[in-house]
Amino acid sequence: MAGDKLPIEDVLADVSAALSVGNRLVLAAPPGAGKTTLVPLSLAGLYELPACVSGKILLLEPRRVAARMAAQRMAHSVGGRLGDKVGLSTRIDRKVSVQTQIEVITDGLFARRILADPELSGIGAVIFDEFHERRLNNDMGLALALDAQTALRDDLKIVIMSATLDTATVAKAIDAPVIESHGRQFPVETRYLGRSTDRIEVQMERGIRKALQQSDGSILAFLPGAADIRRVAERLEHVPPDVMVAPLFGALAPGEQDAAVSPAPAGMRKIVLATDIAESSLTIEGVTVVVDSGLARIAEEDVGGLGSRLTTVKASRASVDQRRGRAGRTAPGICYRLWDEAATRGLAPAPMPEILKSDLAGMVLALAEWGEADAGNLTWIDAPPKGRLAAARTQLVALGALGAEGRLTALGRDMSRYPLVPQLAALVARAEVGPSRALAAQIAALAGERGMGGNSTDLRERLSRFRTDGSGRAKALMRQAKTWGEGAAPSSDIETLLAQAWPHQIARRRAGDAAVFLVASGRAGRLPETDPLAKSDWMIVVDMGGGAKEARISLALPISEDTALTHGHVERTDIATFDVVQKRVTARRVKRMGAIILSEAPLPKPSKQVAAAAIQDVVETDGFEAIGAQSVVQETANRLTLLAGANVLDDVPNADDWRGNLDVWLMPLLLKSAPHLPSEAAVREALIQHLEWPMQEALRKDAPLSYKLETGQTVRVDYLSPRAPLIMARAQVFYGAQRHPSLAGGRVPLTIELLSPAQRAVATTQDLQAFWAGGYADMAKDMRSQYPKHDWPEDPANAAPHEGLTKRRLNADR
Repeated sequence: MAGDKLPIEDVLADVSAALSVGNRLVLAAPPGAGKTTLVPLSLAGLYELPACVSGKILLLEPRRVAARMAAQRMAHSVGGRLGDKVGLSTRIDRKVSVQTQIEVITDGLFARRILADPELSGIGAVIFDEFHERRLNNDMGLALALDAQTALRDDLKIVIMSATLDTATVAKAIDAPVIESHGRQFPVETRYLGRSTDRIEVQMERGIRKALQQSDGSILAFLPGAADIRRVAERLEHVPPDVMVAPLFGALAPGEQDAAVSPAPAGMRKIVLATDIAESSLTIEGVTVVVDSGLARIAEEDVGGLGSRLTTVKASRASVDQRRGRAGRTAPGICYRLWDEAATRGLAPAPMPEILKSDLAGMVLALAEWGEADAGNLTWIDAPPKGRLAAARTQLVALGALGAEGRLTALGRDMSRYPLVPQLAALVARAEVGPSRALAAQIAALAGERGMGGNSTDLRERLSRFRTDGSGRAKALMRQAKTWGEGAAPSSDIETLLAQAWPHQIARRRAGDAAVFLVASGRAGRLPETDPLAKSDWMIVVDMGGGAKEARISLALPISEDTALTHGHVERTDIATFDVVQKRVTARRVKRMGAIILSEAPLPKPSKQVAAAAIQDVVETDGFEAIGAQSVVQETANRLTLLAGANVLDDVPNADDWRGNLDVWLMPLLLKSAPHLPSEAAVREALIQHLEWPMQEALRKDAPLSYKLETGQTVRVDYLSPRAPLIMARAQVFYGAQRHPSLAGGRVPLTIELLSPAQRAVATTQDLQAFWAGGYADMAKDMRSQYPKHDWPEDPANAAPHEGLTKRRLNADR
């Protein structure tokens, strides 16, 4: 019927035509337009239009629940079962057959698929849905697909679909045309309820009850996470009998998710309590009211943890606009916002792409498997930051996945088989085949899935609950673990397994604080003082999250001291520190396990190597001022900058460049002088000797440290003065000068500070000839009254220069 026509249908023919003549396309359509289901069906020839893709179509979804529901809707629309013409592949569920023409797949699994089969054999098109979420797996998957299309499969079709997207930027990056569907949107009234200091569940309950009183229709309420949803659901237990409450988040059982998105029974209203999964990925029937908390859970890098952690933040403007639009998809609606109208203007325009803020170790491992060591050779919407790429390589080298040259090792190749973060993949790959690997596989399956096995911090308790969990999700993960463990029965020696795999994660309770543990890797983690594990002396930290200095330990295993000392990397070393105030090196001889100090004793006479390293460390952190060398370093930098400005040199280094390669030029000097500091002259010489020969010559010739005057007197050139280059001398030495003194072959005039016989500054000039003809007369008048015995000629331009002699001595010399 015409009334049932979805907005995306107006552009399906355009999409088909574009892909018939090209192999890339960007499609923008608002939530509810029908793009997720109708575009793949249309391209496959299963909806109205003839097929324009030869081969299977992969539809990538960023979330499992969205993938499952999209697959189910399409399967239902073509009158078949899931797994027939329309299939589904997620980490814990796979329903695909030889008949499958459209396979809905999560973005993480697509990365594994293309790495295993770079040609994507049998695949005719890859559709990246909900690309505006800018998840790391989607960005990486697109980069690999574009590379495969360019090098191996010029017939492969790539489509990027999004609800809200900077289409011009994306289209330019991948060189693709854009098609837009403007959708169908009914008017939505926005009502601001204001932010209060109450807990979010209290504010949300108040907003929902107001919406129930003031409006009709079902309500979609946006909350940041599952815990918030549960707390709000508890507060809504006593709603009217014609109102049903339905939670919706990723960890729910499939039946519960289906109940949330299905239409409310006749005569009933529904309150759907959802995370941001309902912003665009899902269509919920019957909703005409939205209550928005204005908050979202985003993934942020979790150093020392298993991937990223979820943090509650203010939602972006793009997100709250999408949420508001859900109220007007089928009829006029209302959006209640739990904040003030003025606060909307302060929201970030859009969420930051994960590739700019996430741990990139998994991506770098995937690129190494792809055979690409330089991420810059691939096409990205936003290029991965170089610093994060370097940190990821360092982590992978430490795990043994990459060699020092960045190539994939045998262990790294084995790790790549598992759809896990690198730390968990290393746990499984390092374990011996048999009971140890079976145990490692169960731990990895548990730790890689949020909330599995309960919320206990103790890994043993979580593992026990996981093994007896009868839910479909747990059973699927256990089947997957059994596959990784190759069917063996798991061993019980969990302490040895983890200590061998993760010696850098061994931690000891910090003296004086019963709830804080120092990890060998250098981070500190805190437990609640009431947690039973807080009484442990030693543990292996499996997962933790929070700030960089002190995190919250969320999963750990208590171990014995013997286990820690047997498997931890214990070493004896000398440690020195340099006191910048006393300019003195102090040292200790320590026995340590990474950052954990086991014992220590004073070391009166550290080796030159240890002392020099301590001095260099303080320069790296505090700068050259710490060793009294700031002036000579800055002086050298200013000399080079002066020469660059005079076009004598190009691309000159600066102080930051030299601070970045202290090993090359400063360390050899420190090894000679340690434990004492080198002189300023020695630092200058070492720095200049490190420069390329043309720079050394230019400094000597065109920016010297001293300048020879006509009298034969030599004066120092000041390159640190704001008036640099500057020289100072008595006025008489400049008498008779026909040209103003300069450097760099006359290109850089010297600033001259003329001094009185008492060595006080009386005039400054960068043009002697103009000074003799002008300002000199006033200066000479003052000087003749103060220093009548000295020489102050009427015509200094033609007088003989001398070193400031009195008239008597000057006449005697003549």
